[in-house]
Amino acid sequence: MTKPVYVLNGPNLNRLGKREPEIYGTVTLAEVEEICARAAGDTGVVFRQTNSEERMIDWIHEAIDDSCALLINPAAFTFYSMAIMDALKMYSHPLIEFHITNIHRREKMYHHSLVSGVATAVMAGTGPRGYGHAVRLLLEMVAEGQAA
Repeated sequence: MTKPVYVLNGPNLNRLGKREPEIYGTVTLAEVEEICARAAGDTGVVFRQTNSEERMIDWIHEAIDDSCALLINPAAFTFYSMAIMDALKMYSHPLIEFHITNIHRREKMYHHSLVSGVATAVMAGTGPRGYGHAVRLLLEMVAEGQAA
């Protein structure tokens, strides 16, 4: 049996569709989950969101053992969580750091990611539909035997 793709979402993403729709759009996190599930197909997806750094680290540890690839939108954790970065360093499968907006077009505080240096790839600015593209790209990377 193939291991699923893990999709982990950080703080405040549970408010997608309501939080600053002029920046993040009106697509909800439940709709994003559907996008990811369709993109993953038979491989399956484990889709989660947390506002807790501790929980996110526990899920990354779980993904190390139980997933074929990881898509993470660390949200605010991107810019300050060395603990999440350290957990991701242990991940040996394809890993995409994902952001709904182009963080490099936003305020300067959003320009430096601690996660980018350990990710296989970074996707930003594609909006919620980009999640599906990222999942499909991860599956291609898995099929090609690409590691982190």
